[in-house]
Amino acid sequence: MKASQFFISTLKEAPADAEVVSHKLMTRAGLIKKLGAGIYNYMPMGLRVIRKVEAIVREEMNRAGAVELTMPVVQPAELWQETGRFDKMGPELLRIQDRHGRDFVVQPTSEEVITDIARQELKSYKQLPKNLYQIQTKFRDERRPRFGLMRGREFIMKDAYSFDRDQVAAKASYQVMAQAYRRIFDRFGLTYRAVAADSGAIGGDLSEEFQVIAATGEDAIVYCPQSDYAANMEKAEALAPSGPRPAPAKAMEKTATPGKSTCADVAELLGVPLSTTVKSLVLATDETNEAGEIVKSQVWLLLLRGDHDMNEIKVGKVPGLAGFRFATLSEIEDHFGCKPGYLGPIGLKKPLKIVVDREVAQMADWICGANEVDFHITGVNWGRDLPEPDAVADLRNVVAGDRSPDGKGELAIERGIEVGHVFYLGTKYSKGMNATFLGDDGKPAFFEMGCYGIGVTRLPAAAIEQNHDERGIIWPDAIAPFTVVICPVGMDRSEAVKAAAEQLYADLLAAGVDVILDDRGERPGAMFADWELIGVPHRVTIGDKSLKEGMVEYQNRRDTAATKVAVADILAHVKGRMVV
Repeated sequence: MKASQFFISTLKEAPADAEVVSHKLMTRAGLIKKLGAGIYNYMPMGLRVIRKVEAIVREEMNRAGAVELTMPVVQPAELWQETGRFDKMGPELLRIQDRHGRDFVVQPTSEEVITDIARQELKSYKQLPKNLYQIQTKFRDERRPRFGLMRGREFIMKDAYSFDRDQVAAKASYQVMAQAYRRIFDRFGLTYRAVAADSGAIGGDLSEEFQVIAATGEDAIVYCPQSDYAANMEKAEALAPSGPRPAPAKAMEKTATPGKSTCADVAELLGVPLSTTVKSLVLATDETNEAGEIVKSQVWLLLLRGDHDMNEIKVGKVPGLAGFRFATLSEIEDHFGCKPGYLGPIGLKKPLKIVVDREVAQMADWICGANEVDFHITGVNWGRDLPEPDAVADLRNVVAGDRSPDGKGELAIERGIEVGHVFYLGTKYSKGMNATFLGDDGKPAFFEMGCYGIGVTRLPAAAIEQNHDERGIIWPDAIAPFTVVICPVGMDRSEAVKAAAEQLYADLLAAGVDVILDDRGERPGAMFADWELIGVPHRVTIGDKSLKEGMVEYQNRRDTAATKVAVADILAHVKGRMVV
Protein backbone atom coordinates (compact mmCIF):
# COMPACT_ATOMS: atom_id res chain seq x y z
CA MET A 1 0.00 0.00 0.00
CA LYS A 2 1.13 3.54 -0.75
CA ALA A 3 0.23 6.27 1.71
CA SER A 4 -1.06 8.57 -1.02
CA GLN A 5 -3.68 5.95 -1.88
CA PHE A 6 -4.57 5.11 1.71
CA PHE A 7 -6.64 7.04 4.27
CA ILE A 8 -4.44 8.59 6.95
CA SER A 9 -6.06 10.99 9.40
CA THR A 10 -3.94 11.78 12.45
CA LEU A 11 -4.68 14.41 15.09
CA LYS A 12 -2.36 16.43 17.32
CA GLU A 13 -4.82 16.41 20.25
CA ALA A 14 -7.17 13.79 21.64
CA PRO A 15 -10.90 14.63 22.03
CA ALA A 16 -11.98 15.94 25.40
CA ASP A 17 -14.06 12.87 26.24
CA ALA A 18 -11.12 10.46 25.81
CA GLU A 19 -10.11 9.28 29.29
CA VAL A 20 -7.74 6.34 28.83
CA VAL A 21 -4.59 6.01 26.74
CA SER A 22 -6.07 3.61 24.18
CA HIS A 23 -9.05 5.87 23.50
CA LYS A 24 -6.81 8.91 23.07
CA LEU A 25 -4.27 7.20 20.83
CA MET A 26 -6.78 5.27 18.70
CA THR A 27 -8.59 8.54 17.98
CA ARG A 28 -5.41 10.56 17.38
CA ALA A 29 -3.94 7.84 15.14
CA GLY A 30 -7.10 7.75 13.03
CA LEU A 31 -8.04 4.17 13.93
CA ILE A 32 -11.54 5.00 15.13
CA LYS A 33 -13.97 7.90 14.84
CA LYS A 34 -16.85 8.42 17.23
CA LEU A 35 -20.35 8.27 15.76
CA GLY A 36 -22.38 8.24 18.99
CA ALA A 37 -22.06 7.29 22.67
CA GLY A 38 -20.15 4.01 22.70
CA ILE A 39 -20.46 3.63 18.90
CA TYR A 40 -17.46 4.08 16.61
CA ASN A 41 -16.54 3.96 12.94
CA TYR A 42 -13.59 1.63 12.41
CA MET A 43 -11.48 3.73 10.08
CA PRO A 44 -9.24 2.06 7.46
CA MET A 45 -6.15 2.06 9.71
CA GLY A 46 -8.09 0.57 12.62
CA LEU A 47 -9.91 -1.93 10.44
CA ARG A 48 -6.57 -3.37 9.30
CA VAL A 49 -5.76 -4.14 12.94
CA ILE A 50 -9.17 -5.72 13.50
CA ARG A 51 -8.85 -7.86 10.38
CA LYS A 52 -5.46 -9.15 11.56
CA VAL A 53 -6.94 -10.03 14.95
CA GLU A 54 -9.80 -11.82 13.19
CA ALA A 55 -7.41 -13.72 10.91
CA ILE A 56 -5.40 -15.11 13.82
CA VAL A 57 -8.56 -16.05 15.69
CA ARG A 58 -10.06 -17.69 12.61
CA GLU A 59 -6.91 -19.70 11.82
CA GLU A 60 -6.61 -21.09 15.34
CA MET A 61 -10.32 -21.80 15.71
CA ASN A 62 -10.30 -23.71 12.41
CA ARG A 63 -7.13 -25.52 13.49
CA ALA A 64 -8.92 -26.58 16.68
CA GLY A 65 -11.79 -28.11 14.67
CA ALA A 66 -14.37 -25.37 15.11
CA VAL A 67 -16.68 -24.57 12.18
CA GLU A 68 -17.59 -20.99 11.26
CA LEU A 69 -21.11 -19.70 10.67
CA THR A 70 -22.86 -16.35 11.14
CA MET A 71 -25.96 -15.69 13.21
CA PRO A 72 -28.16 -12.59 12.89
CA VAL A 73 -27.48 -9.46 14.90
CA VAL A 74 -31.24 -9.01 15.37
CA GLN A 75 -32.88 -12.07 16.94
CA PRO A 76 -36.50 -13.01 17.79
CA ALA A 77 -37.35 -12.48 21.44
CA GLU A 78 -39.09 -15.86 21.63
CA LEU A 79 -35.77 -17.69 21.91
CA TRP A 80 -34.59 -15.40 24.71
CA GLN A 81 -37.92 -15.85 26.47
CA GLU A 82 -37.41 -19.63 26.46
CA THR A 83 -34.32 -19.27 28.66
CA GLY A 84 -35.76 -16.36 30.68
CA ARG A 85 -32.93 -14.04 29.68
CA PHE A 86 -35.27 -11.67 27.83
CA ASP A 87 -36.42 -10.44 31.25
CA LYS A 88 -33.38 -11.29 33.39
CA MET A 89 -30.68 -9.48 31.43
CA GLY A 90 -31.95 -6.04 32.29
CA PRO A 91 -31.45 -2.81 30.33
CA GLU A 92 -28.13 -3.94 28.79
CA LEU A 93 -30.21 -6.09 26.42
CA LEU A 94 -31.52 -3.81 23.67
CA ARG A 95 -35.13 -4.79 22.98
CA ILE A 96 -36.87 -3.58 19.83
CA GLN A 97 -40.15 -4.18 17.98
CA ASP A 98 -40.77 -4.48 14.28
CA ARG A 99 -43.67 -2.81 12.42
CA HIS A 100 -45.98 -5.66 13.46
CA GLY A 101 -45.27 -5.17 17.16
CA ARG A 102 -43.20 -8.37 17.45
CA ASP A 103 -40.36 -8.32 19.99
CA PHE A 104 -36.72 -8.70 18.96
CA VAL A 105 -33.34 -8.20 20.61
CA VAL A 106 -30.07 -6.83 19.30
CA GLN A 107 -27.80 -9.69 20.32
CA PRO A 108 -25.09 -9.24 22.96
CA THR A 109 -24.30 -12.98 22.61
CA SER A 110 -25.92 -15.96 20.86
CA GLU A 111 -26.42 -18.90 23.21
CA GLU A 112 -30.13 -19.08 22.41
CA VAL A 113 -29.78 -18.98 18.64
CA ILE A 114 -26.97 -21.54 18.50
CA THR A 115 -28.91 -23.86 20.82
CA ASP A 116 -31.92 -23.53 18.52
CA ILE A 117 -29.71 -24.53 15.57
CA ALA A 118 -28.36 -27.52 17.50
CA ARG A 119 -31.77 -28.84 18.50
CA GLN A 120 -32.89 -28.71 14.87
CA GLU A 121 -29.74 -30.06 13.21
CA LEU A 122 -27.93 -32.33 15.67
CA LYS A 123 -30.20 -35.33 16.15
CA SER A 124 -27.79 -38.10 17.17
CA TYR A 125 -24.75 -38.65 19.35
CA LYS A 126 -23.00 -39.72 16.11
CA GLN A 127 -22.98 -36.04 15.03
CA LEU A 128 -21.12 -34.98 18.18
CA PRO A 129 -18.90 -33.29 19.18
CA LYS A 130 -19.52 -30.05 17.30
CA ASN A 131 -18.08 -26.59 17.84
CA LEU A 132 -19.64 -23.69 15.92
CA TYR A 133 -18.30 -20.14 15.98
CA GLN A 134 -18.88 -16.73 14.50
CA ILE A 135 -17.10 -13.38 14.34
CA GLN A 136 -19.98 -10.97 14.54
CA THR A 137 -21.16 -7.54 15.69
CA LYS A 138 -22.70 -7.39 19.16
CA PHE A 139 -24.52 -4.69 21.12
CA ARG A 140 -24.82 -4.11 24.85
CA ASP A 141 -26.60 -1.00 26.00
CA GLU A 142 -24.05 0.09 28.59
CA ARG A 143 -25.40 2.62 31.04
CA ARG A 144 -22.25 4.69 30.74
CA PRO A 145 -20.17 3.77 27.69
CA ARG A 146 -16.62 5.03 28.16
CA PHE A 147 -12.97 4.39 27.39
CA GLY A 148 -13.50 4.09 23.63
CA LEU A 149 -13.48 0.45 22.48
CA MET A 150 -12.75 -0.75 26.01
CA ARG A 151 -16.37 -0.27 27.03
CA GLY A 152 -18.40 0.58 23.97
CA ARG A 153 -21.95 -0.42 23.16
CA GLU A 154 -21.38 -1.88 19.71
CA PHE A 155 -18.41 -4.22 19.31
CA ILE A 156 -17.16 -7.24 17.40
CA MET A 157 -16.74 -10.54 19.21
CA LYS A 158 -15.76 -14.06 18.33
CA ASP A 159 -18.17 -16.37 20.10
CA ALA A 160 -17.97 -20.17 19.84
CA TYR A 161 -20.25 -22.86 21.24
CA SER A 162 -19.46 -26.54 21.74
CA PHE A 163 -21.99 -29.39 21.89
CA ASP A 164 -21.13 -32.76 23.44
CA ARG A 165 -22.82 -35.97 24.51
CA ASP A 166 -21.67 -36.02 28.16
CA GLN A 167 -19.65 -34.13 30.76
CA VAL A 168 -16.41 -35.96 30.03
CA ALA A 169 -16.59 -35.09 26.33
CA ALA A 170 -17.68 -31.52 27.08
CA LYS A 171 -14.75 -30.93 29.39
CA ALA A 172 -12.42 -32.36 26.74
CA SER A 173 -13.86 -29.84 24.25
CA TYR A 174 -13.34 -27.11 26.83
CA GLN A 175 -9.66 -28.02 27.15
CA VAL A 176 -9.25 -27.99 23.35
CA MET A 177 -10.58 -24.42 23.32
CA ALA A 178 -8.51 -23.37 26.34
CA GLN A 179 -5.36 -24.50 24.52
CA ALA A 180 -6.48 -22.85 21.28
CA TYR A 181 -6.91 -19.59 23.20
CA ARG A 182 -3.38 -19.85 24.51
CA ARG A 183 -2.10 -20.24 20.95
CA ILE A 184 -4.20 -17.25 19.85
CA PHE A 185 -2.93 -14.96 22.59
CA ASP A 186 0.64 -16.14 22.15
CA ARG A 187 0.40 -15.15 18.48
CA PHE A 188 -0.91 -11.70 19.34
CA GLY A 189 2.44 -10.96 21.00
CA LEU A 190 0.90 -9.61 24.19
CA THR A 191 1.71 -10.31 27.83
CA TYR A 192 -1.34 -12.05 29.25
CA ARG A 193 -2.51 -14.41 31.95
CA ALA A 194 -5.16 -17.11 31.83
CA VAL A 195 -6.91 -16.95 35.20
CA ALA A 196 -9.59 -19.00 36.90
CA ALA A 197 -12.81 -17.01 36.92
CA ASP A 198 -16.37 -16.98 38.19
CA SER A 199 -18.91 -17.82 35.49
CA GLY A 200 -21.21 -14.92 36.33
CA ALA A 201 -24.58 -14.47 34.60
CA ILE A 202 -23.79 -16.84 31.73
CA GLY A 203 -23.55 -19.77 34.12
CA GLY A 204 -21.43 -22.90 34.37
CA ASP A 205 -18.78 -24.16 36.75
CA LEU A 206 -15.51 -24.24 34.76
CA SER A 207 -14.28 -20.89 33.56
CA GLU A 208 -11.11 -19.02 32.63
CA GLU A 209 -10.51 -15.40 31.69
CA PHE A 210 -7.70 -14.27 29.40
CA GLN A 211 -6.36 -11.00 30.71
CA VAL A 212 -3.94 -8.66 28.96
CA ILE A 213 -1.64 -7.25 31.64
CA ALA A 214 -1.83 -3.44 31.84
CA ALA A 215 -1.44 -0.95 34.67
CA THR A 216 -4.70 0.69 33.61
CA GLY A 217 -6.66 -2.58 33.68
CA GLU A 218 -10.02 -2.62 35.43
CA ASP A 219 -9.62 -6.16 36.78
CA ALA A 220 -7.37 -7.34 39.60
CA ILE A 221 -5.51 -10.55 38.75
CA VAL A 222 -4.22 -12.71 41.57
CA TYR A 223 -1.32 -15.06 40.91
CA CYS A 224 1.49 -16.92 42.62
CA PRO A 225 4.96 -16.17 41.16
CA GLN A 226 6.21 -19.52 42.49
CA SER A 227 3.50 -21.66 40.83
CA ASP A 228 0.91 -21.77 38.05
CA TYR A 229 -1.94 -20.53 40.26
CA ALA A 230 -3.85 -17.56 38.81
CA ALA A 231 -7.41 -16.32 39.30
CA ASN A 232 -9.38 -13.12 39.08
CA MET A 233 -10.27 -11.33 42.31
CA GLU A 234 -13.82 -12.73 42.31
CA LYS A 235 -12.54 -16.30 42.27
CA ALA A 236 -9.16 -16.09 44.05
CA GLU A 237 -8.64 -17.84 47.36
CA ALA A 238 -5.89 -17.80 49.94
CA LEU A 239 -4.63 -20.85 51.76
CA ALA A 240 -7.16 -21.69 54.48
CA PRO A 241 -5.91 -20.96 58.01
CA SER A 242 -4.73 -24.05 59.82
CA GLY A 243 -3.89 -25.09 63.34
CA PRO A 244 -5.92 -24.73 66.52
CA ARG A 245 -7.50 -21.43 67.47
CA PRO A 246 -5.41 -19.63 70.15
CA ALA A 247 -6.75 -19.82 73.67
CA PRO A 248 -8.31 -16.66 75.17
CA ALA A 249 -5.70 -14.47 76.87
CA LYS A 250 -7.78 -11.37 77.68
CA ALA A 251 -10.98 -10.67 79.52
CA MET A 252 -13.90 -9.36 77.50
CA GLU A 253 -14.39 -5.67 78.20
CA LYS A 254 -16.67 -2.89 76.97
CA THR A 255 -14.41 -0.06 75.85
CA ALA A 256 -15.25 3.56 75.07
CA THR A 257 -14.43 4.57 71.48
CA PRO A 258 -16.02 8.02 71.16
CA GLY A 259 -16.59 9.03 67.55
CA LYS A 260 -14.67 6.01 66.23
CA SER A 261 -17.04 4.14 63.92
CA THR A 262 -14.57 2.37 61.61
CA CYS A 263 -12.21 -0.50 62.38
CA ALA A 264 -9.25 1.62 61.29
CA ASP A 265 -10.17 4.43 63.69
CA VAL A 266 -10.75 1.99 66.56
CA ALA A 267 -7.43 0.24 65.97
CA GLU A 268 -5.60 3.60 65.92
CA LEU A 269 -7.33 4.76 69.11
CA LEU A 270 -6.53 1.56 70.98
CA GLY A 271 -3.03 1.21 69.54
CA VAL A 272 -3.60 -2.29 68.16
CA PRO A 273 -3.16 -3.85 64.71
CA LEU A 274 -6.15 -3.47 62.39
CA SER A 275 -6.07 -7.25 61.96
CA THR A 276 -7.29 -7.69 65.57
CA THR A 277 -10.58 -5.95 64.77
CA VAL A 278 -13.70 -7.52 63.26
CA LYS A 279 -16.13 -5.66 60.99
CA SER A 280 -19.86 -6.38 60.88
CA LEU A 281 -21.74 -6.47 57.58
CA VAL A 282 -25.51 -6.87 57.70
CA LEU A 283 -27.27 -8.53 54.77
CA ALA A 284 -30.78 -9.77 54.10
CA THR A 285 -32.46 -12.34 51.87
CA ASP A 286 -36.09 -12.26 50.79
CA GLU A 287 -38.70 -14.87 50.01
CA THR A 288 -41.28 -13.79 47.45
CA ASN A 289 -44.64 -15.10 46.28
CA GLU A 290 -45.69 -15.72 42.67
CA ALA A 291 -46.53 -12.04 42.29
CA GLY A 292 -42.98 -11.09 43.28
CA GLU A 293 -44.06 -9.65 46.63
CA ILE A 294 -41.79 -10.12 49.65
CA VAL A 295 -43.44 -12.44 52.16
CA LYS A 296 -40.48 -13.11 54.47
CA SER A 297 -37.00 -11.70 55.07
CA GLN A 298 -33.99 -13.17 56.84
CA VAL A 299 -31.28 -10.93 58.27
CA TRP A 300 -27.67 -12.15 58.29
CA LEU A 301 -24.56 -10.88 60.06
CA LEU A 302 -21.25 -11.41 58.30
CA LEU A 303 -18.01 -10.98 60.24
CA LEU A 304 -14.73 -10.20 58.49
CA ARG A 305 -11.35 -9.12 59.78
CA GLY A 306 -11.05 -5.34 59.90
CA ASP A 307 -8.33 -5.25 57.24
CA HIS A 308 -10.25 -7.45 54.78
CA ASP A 309 -12.97 -6.65 52.22
CA MET A 310 -16.07 -8.70 51.43
CA ASN A 311 -16.14 -10.63 48.16
CA GLU A 312 -19.75 -10.44 46.95
CA ILE A 313 -19.39 -13.38 44.55
CA LYS A 314 -18.16 -15.68 47.33
CA VAL A 315 -20.83 -14.44 49.73
CA GLY A 316 -23.54 -15.13 47.14
CA LYS A 317 -22.44 -18.79 47.05
CA VAL A 318 -22.90 -19.32 50.80
CA PRO A 319 -25.96 -21.58 51.28
CA GLY A 320 -28.98 -19.35 51.84
CA LEU A 321 -27.31 -16.12 50.69
CA ALA A 322 -27.96 -16.34 46.95
CA GLY A 323 -29.53 -13.09 45.77
CA PHE A 324 -28.68 -11.27 49.02
CA ARG A 325 -29.06 -7.55 49.49
CA PHE A 326 -27.70 -5.16 52.08
CA ALA A 327 -30.04 -4.75 55.02
CA THR A 328 -32.07 -1.57 55.41
CA LEU A 329 -31.42 0.87 58.24
CA SER A 330 -34.69 -0.13 59.91
CA GLU A 331 -33.75 -3.84 59.73
CA ILE A 332 -30.37 -3.06 61.28
CA GLU A 333 -31.83 -1.01 64.12
CA ASP A 334 -34.53 -3.64 64.67
CA HIS A 335 -31.92 -6.41 65.21
CA PHE A 336 -29.04 -4.49 66.78
CA GLY A 337 -30.72 -1.54 68.50
CA CYS A 338 -27.94 0.64 67.14
CA LYS A 339 -26.95 2.47 63.99
CA PRO A 340 -24.14 1.18 61.76
CA GLY A 341 -20.56 1.83 62.88
CA TYR A 342 -20.82 0.14 66.27
CA LEU A 343 -22.43 -3.19 65.38
CA GLY A 344 -21.34 -6.57 66.70
CA PRO A 345 -22.57 -10.11 67.42
CA ILE A 346 -22.92 -9.69 71.21
CA GLY A 347 -26.14 -8.41 72.81
CA LEU A 348 -28.43 -8.64 69.80
CA LYS A 349 -32.03 -7.53 70.14
CA LYS A 350 -33.28 -10.19 67.72
CA PRO A 351 -31.68 -13.45 66.60
CA LEU A 352 -30.15 -13.64 63.14
CA LYS A 353 -27.85 -15.94 61.22
CA ILE A 354 -24.12 -15.36 61.72
CA VAL A 355 -21.60 -16.32 59.04
CA VAL A 356 -17.91 -15.60 59.62
CA ASP A 357 -14.90 -15.58 57.37
CA ARG A 358 -12.39 -18.41 57.86
CA GLU A 359 -9.85 -16.00 59.31
CA VAL A 360 -12.29 -14.66 61.92
CA ALA A 361 -13.22 -18.21 62.96
CA GLN A 362 -9.57 -18.72 63.98
CA MET A 363 -9.18 -15.45 65.90
CA ALA A 364 -8.93 -14.94 69.64
CA ASP A 365 -9.22 -11.78 71.76
CA TRP A 366 -10.75 -9.78 68.92
CA ILE A 367 -12.51 -6.41 68.89
CA CYS A 368 -16.03 -5.70 67.61
CA GLY A 369 -18.85 -3.21 67.99
CA ALA A 370 -20.82 -3.17 71.26
CA ASN A 371 -24.18 -2.31 69.64
CA GLU A 372 -23.99 1.00 71.44
CA VAL A 373 -22.83 4.28 69.94
CA ASP A 374 -19.25 5.23 70.96
CA PHE A 375 -18.46 1.78 72.39
CA HIS A 376 -16.69 -1.39 71.22
CA ILE A 377 -15.94 -4.68 72.95
CA THR A 378 -12.37 -5.92 73.30
CA GLY A 379 -11.10 -9.39 74.21
CA VAL A 380 -13.93 -11.29 72.47
CA ASN A 381 -13.55 -15.06 72.07
CA TRP A 382 -15.63 -17.76 70.41
CA GLY A 383 -17.06 -20.35 72.74
CA ARG A 384 -16.39 -18.33 75.88
CA ASP A 385 -18.19 -15.07 75.08
CA LEU A 386 -20.57 -16.09 72.31
CA PRO A 387 -21.60 -19.33 70.58
CA GLU A 388 -19.74 -20.69 67.61
CA PRO A 389 -21.05 -19.12 64.36
CA ASP A 390 -23.82 -20.66 62.26
CA ALA A 391 -21.43 -21.06 59.35
CA VAL A 392 -17.78 -20.48 58.40
CA ALA A 393 -16.85 -19.68 54.79
CA ASP A 394 -14.33 -17.88 52.61
CA LEU A 395 -15.97 -14.46 52.37
CA ARG A 396 -13.13 -12.09 51.52
CA ASN A 397 -10.97 -10.72 48.76
CA VAL A 398 -7.42 -11.95 48.94
CA VAL A 399 -4.61 -9.46 49.53
CA ALA A 400 -1.02 -9.45 48.31
CA GLY A 401 1.11 -11.58 50.63
CA ASP A 402 -1.60 -14.16 51.38
CA ARG A 403 -0.42 -17.73 51.04
CA SER A 404 -1.30 -19.30 47.68
CA PRO A 405 -3.99 -22.01 48.01
CA ASP A 406 -1.58 -24.53 46.48
CA GLY A 407 0.86 -23.80 49.32
CA LYS A 408 3.71 -22.94 46.94
CA GLY A 409 4.28 -19.27 47.72
CA GLU A 410 2.70 -15.90 48.40
CA LEU A 411 0.05 -14.28 46.23
CA ALA A 412 0.73 -11.17 44.17
CA ILE A 413 -1.78 -8.88 42.45
CA GLU A 414 -1.56 -7.04 39.12
CA ARG A 415 -4.04 -5.30 36.84
CA GLY A 416 -5.47 -6.78 33.66
CA ILE A 417 -7.98 -6.20 30.87
CA GLU A 418 -10.27 -9.10 30.04
CA VAL A 419 -10.18 -9.88 26.31
CA GLY A 420 -11.28 -13.52 26.28
CA HIS A 421 -13.35 -15.94 28.34
CA VAL A 422 -14.02 -19.67 28.14
CA PHE A 423 -16.94 -21.37 29.96
CA TYR A 424 -18.16 -24.88 30.46
CA LEU A 425 -21.93 -24.37 30.52
CA GLY A 426 -23.27 -27.87 31.10
CA THR A 427 -26.98 -28.16 30.28
CA LYS A 428 -28.02 -24.64 31.35
CA TYR A 429 -29.24 -23.67 27.87
CA SER A 430 -30.07 -27.07 26.41
CA LYS A 431 -32.47 -27.79 29.30
CA GLY A 432 -33.93 -24.29 29.11
CA MET A 433 -34.69 -24.80 25.42
CA ASN A 434 -35.37 -28.56 25.52
CA ALA A 435 -32.49 -29.20 23.12
CA THR A 436 -31.86 -32.93 22.99
CA PHE A 437 -30.22 -35.59 20.86
CA LEU A 438 -30.58 -39.37 20.81
CA GLY A 439 -27.84 -41.08 22.81
CA ASP A 440 -26.29 -44.46 22.01
CA ASP A 441 -28.93 -46.00 24.29
CA GLY A 442 -31.69 -44.64 22.05
CA LYS A 443 -32.89 -42.19 24.71
CA PRO A 444 -32.98 -38.39 24.40
CA ALA A 445 -30.30 -36.49 26.32
CA PHE A 446 -29.54 -32.80 26.77
CA PHE A 447 -26.48 -31.37 25.06
CA GLU A 448 -23.52 -30.57 27.29
CA MET A 449 -22.35 -27.15 26.15
CA GLY A 450 -19.45 -24.74 26.40
CA CYS A 451 -19.06 -21.17 25.16
CA TYR A 452 -15.91 -19.27 24.26
CA GLY A 453 -15.58 -15.54 23.54
CA ILE A 454 -12.86 -13.13 22.39
CA GLY A 455 -13.37 -9.37 22.26
CA VAL A 456 -12.06 -8.69 18.76
CA THR A 457 -12.45 -4.91 18.90
CA ARG A 458 -11.53 -4.68 22.58
CA LEU A 459 -8.25 -6.48 22.05
CA PRO A 460 -6.53 -3.68 20.04
CA ALA A 461 -7.44 -1.22 22.80
CA ALA A 462 -5.98 -3.58 25.42
CA ALA A 463 -2.84 -4.00 23.30
CA ILE A 464 -2.38 -0.22 23.26
CA GLU A 465 -2.87 0.06 27.03
CA GLN A 466 0.02 -2.41 27.36
CA ASN A 467 2.19 -1.04 24.54
CA HIS A 468 2.59 2.71 24.18
CA ASP A 469 4.93 5.58 25.00
CA GLU A 470 4.84 9.38 24.88
CA ARG A 471 5.05 9.30 21.08
CA GLY A 472 2.13 6.95 20.49
CA ILE A 473 1.20 3.30 19.94
CA ILE A 474 3.72 0.43 19.83
CA TRP A 475 2.03 -2.46 17.99
CA PRO A 476 3.19 -6.06 18.20
CA ASP A 477 4.10 -7.20 14.69
CA ALA A 478 1.19 -9.66 14.44
CA ILE A 479 -1.59 -7.07 14.71
CA ALA A 480 0.03 -3.84 13.50
CA PRO A 481 -1.92 -2.05 10.73
CA PHE A 482 1.29 -2.26 8.68
CA THR A 483 4.40 -4.18 9.69
CA VAL A 484 6.91 -1.92 7.92
CA VAL A 485 6.79 1.70 6.80
CA ILE A 486 9.25 3.10 4.27
CA CYS A 487 9.91 6.81 4.82
CA PRO A 488 11.74 8.37 1.83
CA VAL A 489 13.06 11.86 2.58
CA GLY A 490 12.71 14.19 -0.41
CA MET A 491 11.28 11.51 -2.67
CA ASP A 492 9.75 14.21 -4.87
CA ARG A 493 13.17 15.87 -5.34
CA SER A 494 15.51 12.89 -5.69
CA GLU A 495 15.26 10.20 -8.32
CA ALA A 496 17.76 8.08 -6.37
CA VAL A 497 15.62 8.20 -3.22
CA LYS A 498 12.48 7.45 -5.22
CA ALA A 499 14.08 4.51 -7.01
CA ALA A 500 15.53 3.02 -3.81
CA ALA A 501 12.19 3.40 -1.99
CA GLU A 502 10.23 1.84 -4.84
CA GLN A 503 12.69 -1.07 -5.07
CA LEU A 504 12.60 -1.83 -1.33
CA TYR A 505 8.80 -1.54 -1.42
CA ALA A 506 8.63 -4.08 -4.25
CA ASP A 507 11.11 -6.42 -2.51
CA LEU A 508 9.14 -6.37 0.76
CA LEU A 509 5.85 -7.00 -1.04
CA ALA A 510 7.43 -9.90 -2.89
CA ALA A 511 8.64 -11.30 0.42
CA GLY A 512 5.07 -11.22 1.76
CA VAL A 513 5.69 -8.32 4.17
CA ASP A 514 2.80 -5.97 4.95
CA VAL A 515 4.46 -2.68 3.99
CA ILE A 516 3.35 0.89 3.35
CA LEU A 517 5.40 3.42 1.39
CA ASP A 518 4.90 7.00 2.55
CA ASP A 519 4.93 8.83 -0.76
CA ARG A 520 2.99 11.87 0.49
CA GLY A 521 5.98 14.23 0.34
CA GLU A 522 5.68 15.18 4.03
CA ARG A 523 8.55 16.80 5.93
CA PRO A 524 10.64 14.20 7.83
CA GLY A 525 9.49 15.39 11.27
CA ALA A 526 5.80 15.24 10.40
CA MET A 527 6.22 11.92 8.60
CA PHE A 528 8.06 10.29 11.51
CA ALA A 529 5.56 11.70 14.04
CA ASP A 530 2.64 10.17 12.12
CA TRP A 531 4.14 6.70 12.00
CA GLU A 532 5.30 6.76 15.61
CA LEU A 533 1.78 7.79 16.64
CA ILE A 534 0.23 5.04 14.49
CA GLY A 535 2.77 2.61 15.93
CA VAL A 536 4.13 0.73 12.90
CA PRO A 537 6.81 -1.57 14.39
CA HIS A 538 9.54 -1.25 11.73
CA ARG A 539 10.64 1.90 9.87
CA VAL A 540 13.16 2.28 7.07
CA THR A 541 14.26 5.82 6.25
CA ILE A 542 15.83 6.51 2.86
CA GLY A 543 17.63 9.79 2.17
CA ASP A 544 20.07 11.18 -0.41
CA LYS A 545 22.95 11.55 2.01
CA SER A 546 22.82 7.98 3.33
CA LEU A 547 22.22 6.54 -0.13
CA LYS A 548 25.47 8.10 -1.37
CA GLU A 549 27.15 6.00 1.34
CA GLY A 550 25.23 2.93 0.21
CA MET A 551 23.18 2.96 3.43
CA VAL A 552 19.64 3.41 4.70
CA GLU A 553 18.41 3.79 8.28
CA TYR A 554 16.38 1.18 10.15
CA GLN A 555 14.57 1.82 13.43
CA ASN A 556 12.32 -0.48 15.41
CA ARG A 557 9.47 1.35 17.16
CA ARG A 558 11.02 0.39 20.50
CA ASP A 559 14.55 1.47 19.56
CA THR A 560 15.87 4.77 20.90
CA ALA A 561 17.86 5.51 17.76
CA ALA A 562 18.15 4.47 14.12
CA THR A 563 20.76 2.01 12.83
CA LYS A 564 22.53 2.36 9.49
CA VAL A 565 22.20 -0.70 7.27
CA ALA A 566 23.66 -1.33 3.83
CA VAL A 567 21.12 -1.05 1.04
CA ALA A 568 21.96 -4.57 -0.08
CA ASP A 569 21.26 -5.93 3.42
CA ILE A 570 18.15 -4.01 4.42
CA LEU A 571 15.60 -6.60 3.29
CA ALA A 572 17.27 -9.36 5.30
CA HIS A 573 17.75 -7.00 8.26
CA VAL A 574 14.08 -6.03 8.38
CA LYS A 575 12.94 -9.64 8.08
CA GLY A 576 15.41 -10.62 10.80
CA ARG A 577 13.92 -8.07 13.21
CA MET A 578 10.33 -9.06 12.50
CA VAL A 579 8.55 -11.27 15.04
CA VAL A 580 6.80 -14.17 13.33
